[in-house]
Amino acid sequence: MKPRLSLKGRALQLLAQREHSRLELRRKLLRRLRDDARRNDAGEQGSPADLQAEVEAVLDWLQARRYLSDERFVESRVHARASRFGNLRIHQELSQHGVELTPAIAGELRGSERARAHEVQRRKFGALPATPADRARQARFLAGRGFSAEVVWQVLRGSAEGDSE
Repeated sequence: MKPRLSLKGRALQLLAQREHSRLELRRKLLRRLRDDARRNDAGEQGSPADLQAEVEAVLDWLQARRYLSDERFVESRVHARASRFGNLRIHQELSQHGVELTPAIAGELRGSERARAHEVQRRKFGALPATPADRARQARFLAGRGFSAEVVWQVLRGSAEGDSE
């Protein structure tokens, strides 16, 4: 049986797999401490406040050494999601992780949203809608991917990504 990693070791292991937000890593580490306490069933783990203080100390240590960075998390999440999802979906997902877009990244996403929506529509459907039913189906799909209503209708009307208004 493998020996259990320390809390810091577990945090480093998680960060080695992929970037995490501070909020996400806090949740995972607290869950690990609670699971360990249940397994031990000795009640020696301390109060919930003690557990949170221990996790916060590890998170502070990780941030001080730049192992944990919300900025890197935002960049990696946007990079992974931008080709498939719209700004609304990306903003919502980041807010669930307790982070916000930087103004520079938000500007880039705004500027490229129509081109990204056009590419998603082209990959999924291949052509512009021919019937009102097709138009509604494609609009629902793009809206479900987090593209704004304005961008969805521009794409479905056939506005190319380079068009200016």
